[in-house]
Amino acid sequence: MAIKLDQNLLVELGLGTLPDNEKKALLNHIYETLEMRVGMKLADQMSNEQLDEFEKYFEAKDDAGAFHWLETNFPNYKEIVESEYAKLKDEIKQSAPQILQMAQNSPASANPTTDVQSGPGPGYTPPAAPIQ
Repeated sequence: MAIKLDQNLLVELGLGTLPDNEKKALLNHIYETLEMRVGMKLADQMSNEQLDEFEKYFEAKDDAGAFHWLETNFPNYKEIVESEYAKLKDEIKQSAPQILQMAQNSPASANPTTDVQSGPGPGYTPPAAPIQ
């Protein structure tokens, strides 16, 4: 399963009507939250030596090396990513009405020229979820 953080995900979660700037910010938040949760879950299973090895890839921003290391040392990491992604989607779906309400009341949504520059673009696939 390839994970894509894009407009289709927001529609699936009931958030397709958010203003564009809010969509970008939310997709970025989903990505960061997923990355943090997967990282914590994996770190709980790593020895200190493994943590040190993996950290070297992270510090070098070597995604390909990190994926190879994970596949070698934690062959179930994709299942962890999928499990955490499913939990996160459920949480967001349950919170969708509140998220939409906050966006409607947000000063940024009243100003269409406000744009969030950070965040993934359409169809962005996070490093935590490589395409299989």
